[in-house]
Amino acid sequence: MNGNEKVSGSIFQLQHFSVNDGDGIRTTIFMSGCPLRCQWCANPESWSLKPQLAFFQEKCRHCGRCAAVCQKGDSQCTACGACVPVCATHAREVMGKSMSVKEIAAEIKRYMVFYRYSEGGITYSGGEPSTQINFLQAMVDTFYNMGIHQAIETCGYFDWEQASHIFEKLDFIFVDIKHMDRARHKQLTGCDNKKILENIKKLGRLKKEIVVRIPLIKNINDTAENIKQTAKFVQDNVPDVKTEILPYHDLGTYKYQALGMDKYKHIYTPPSATDVKRTKAAIESHCVKTVEYK
Repeated sequence: MNGNEKVSGSIFQLQHFSVNDGDGIRTTIFMSGCPLRCQWCANPESWSLKPQLAFFQEKCRHCGRCAAVCQKGDSQCTACGACVPVCATHAREVMGKSMSVKEIAAEIKRYMVFYRYSEGGITYSGGEPSTQINFLQAMVDTFYNMGIHQAIETCGYFDWEQASHIFEKLDFIFVDIKHMDRARHKQLTGCDNKKILENIKKLGRLKKEIVVRIPLIKNINDTAENIKQTAKFVQDNVPDVKTEILPYHDLGTYKYQALGMDKYKHIYTPPSATDVKRTKAAIESHCVKTVEYK
């Protein structure tokens, strides 16, 4: 066993046969941990590096089986998961788990034939993959040596000196621009966008295939001025850039209550098909190509 295989980290999903996160058939590794707190986040379970116990109250029949096996009580829950298998209605679920690179590699090897014939591969997602920089490095090195196509979905908020050598080994990069206004970005995500925009400029110099994603939220970042500034920024700083519009949806809002995170829940208005079409036209008017992965 080499040193990389011994490295472990936290993931909250290992999704095979993904077709939304790059070309071909892919395995998407959803890594836990994120520095941002986007108000529209569909995966709040990704914020913490630790496993979390979700409780879906509407499924509970108050049978008491969970309480009978609990060693700590709700106020001191460690997400050990002892209550999950005894719940007949599946009202409890542990979100997140620790896996080693060796364990993930064993999973990946089972799907190599699908990657090969579809020109697919692996996509690191999250959360923000660079939050677990050593874990990410170990996986990238391992799968680079196996000759597997590797992509990443990043929010762009990372330390360039720590992560640049990782990005040099990747084949494809998805990076978000959520809002061009620094103060508004901080209000919406908890962090300003200075580091993100600087990192996108540096990624542009790597001459990798890059898609800049815009999570489109109605009346938040869909103004003509913000879209214009976004298109101009990517055109000026990323050669041969493509953009992808990701329309906001509220499908993940149920998780906030299940995780006891109601205070973080925000519900916005999804953009209409006309809104999305208009935004694409505005971006393309600045000679920036738009694409869709679905």
